[in-house]
Parts: sequence; C-alpha cells; structure tokens
Amino acid sequence: MKVAVVGATGLVGTVMLKVLEERNFPLTELIPVASEKSVGKEITFKGKKFPIVSMDTAIGMRPDIALFSAGGNTSLEHAPRFKEAGTTVIDNSSAWRMDPSIKLIVPEVNAHELSIDNKIIANPNCSTIQMVVVLKPLHDKYKIKRVVVSTYQSVTGTGVKAVDQLMNERNGIDGPKAYPYEIDLNVLPHIDVFMENGYTKEEMKMVKETNKIMSDDSIKVTATTVRIPVMGGHSESVNIEFENDFDLAEVRSILEKSPGVIVVDDVANLKYPMPKDAHEKDEVFVGRIRRDESAPKALNLWIVADNLRKGAATNAVQIAEYLIQKELV
Repeated sequence: MKVAVVGATGLVGTVMLKVLEERNFPLTELIPVASEKSVGKEITFKGKKFPIVSMDTAIGMRPDIALFSAGGNTSLEHAPRFKEAGTTVIDNSSAWRMDPSIKLIVPEVNAHELSIDNKIIANPNCSTIQMVVVLKPLHDKYKIKRVVVSTYQSVTGTGVKAVDQLMNERNGIDGPKAYPYEIDLNVLPHIDVFMENGYTKEEMKMVKETNKIMSDDSIKVTATTVRIPVMGGHSESVNIEFENDFDLAEVRSILEKSPGVIVVDDVANLKYPMPKDAHEKDEVFVGRIRRDESAPKALNLWIVADNLRKGAATNAVQIAEYLIQKELV
C-alpha cells in the first residue's frame, strides 16, 4: 500500500502524516509531495526520514492512494493525473466537492456510497463535516426540516499565515496579514469571499455540502460563519427543526451511540464542549442539548471539533481506511 501525501509540509498535510502515524495506517511506502522549493528536503515519519518528491515523480511511483491538501488549483490540475495512473485521490480542497460526478464523503454518514470506480473522492469543508456527523443520526430518527447554524471558527482554518498573524498581534509584532482586520481580541463575521447574495462562500458551502452529503435537498440550511481568535477547533451553535417531535433523553441516547460523537452535556457541573478539549482529538463533541422553547419540534446544540483533524486530515484518512477495509483500492 503506497500512499502519497500531497502538500505534506502544509498545516493540514503535517496533521495528515501525524494521523497516519497515530492510527498505524497500513502503508508500506510513504511518498511525501510538496512544492518544488521543498523537493529534496526530508520529513520524519515513524522515526524514519523520507525525501520530499515532486508531483511528477510521485505520479510516476503510482501510489495506491493520494491524500491531497495543496489547494484547489493544484487538485484540479493534478488529481486527474494521479487518477490516470490508477491512484485513488482523496482531496481536501473545495475543487471537486460540488461536482455531481464526485462523491463527497464523511465516513460516519455516507461511506456506503463509495465504490471501486470512485478514483477522486472529495473531503467536505471542515465546518460541514462536524455538523453532519451530529445531524445524520437525528435526521434518520426525526427527519430534519431546517438547520440554522452560526460558526465560531479557529484561525487554524485559514492556515499558518493566520496563526502567525494572531500570535504576532498578541506579542505586539507587525507582520504579514491573513485577514483584512486584526483578529486578536476581535471577531470577523467573514470567512472566504462574499457572494452576490450577501453570504460568504464558506456559508454557502455549508448549505450545499450538507444537502449533498445527507442526500436530501429538502433539508433547508442557513449559515453565518465567523472567525474567532482561538486555536484548537471550530465551534457551532446549531438550531434544528424536525418534522417529528423528539424526546430529549432519546436525543442524548442516540448521540451517545453514534459513531464519532462524544456527548459532553452536564451543565450542572459546567461541562460542555470547548475547542481546547477537542484539540488533537478525532471525535465530534456535542453539548448544550436543549429544546428550542420558541418553536415546536426544534432543538439547540453546541458542536465542537478539531478542524485540522476530523475537519480535514482525520476524515481523509478515515475514507482511506474504509477503502482498504472494503477492498475498494
């Protein structure tokens, strides 16, 4: 099992390597791929040194799986080349997500849709992944009509430049800016570019991706995505309106039994999910579970996950694990 990690030196690529190592992924050969300026440098994996190679070299090595986290343009250009070489590509960018011929996969939700013919597989947006892991079991039981979500997203979702901006501001250092405004001691209701309808691209990703992953266009979703000066994970306030009524105890029981979900909901002892607690964890944490008293058949939840892990690297690795388990690669 030869595995290429494309974008191996980036923020998500680095976490992909860490997750592969932690989960003891059954690879026999690792092929780290990065930009030309990084070719020849080495990365360490399981105590061994591996040289970084170019895209062309990696394609020539014909890996079984390529985990991509190198941006949309890179994916559009090179994922088809890997596919032609017989490689199954799992892409973390937005390049292929809404392509009707490409599967958009969260393993706990819709891995069963995958077949051996799916040679390019899309990893969803980080904020969508953690939400649908919680929505799916509730939708199966009560049928979701509408979702209203507001996000509180970590600067790590933007990348190294944003992390540097936050820490520079915190330390009084003038440096490169990832955002149009200061992020420290501030909140930016602006993630990705604004579109003609007044929503940002990130907000519309959550709408469209949720419908595609859940295979149900009848679910109405509206989102407000917000960047906050934290690291460790994304948080979401989610209001769900159901077709059928629910029992709160049953909701908790369903979520406690759901794969990839950890319920942290004990307000009497001030227990609820926080980004610090989700940091470097692979699960999705849910708490503040309560009935919406302003609307019938409606529920409020607070959902937190590490956006670099379950929101990106871990989800991609879990897709790869599923492919191997089901002999689809």
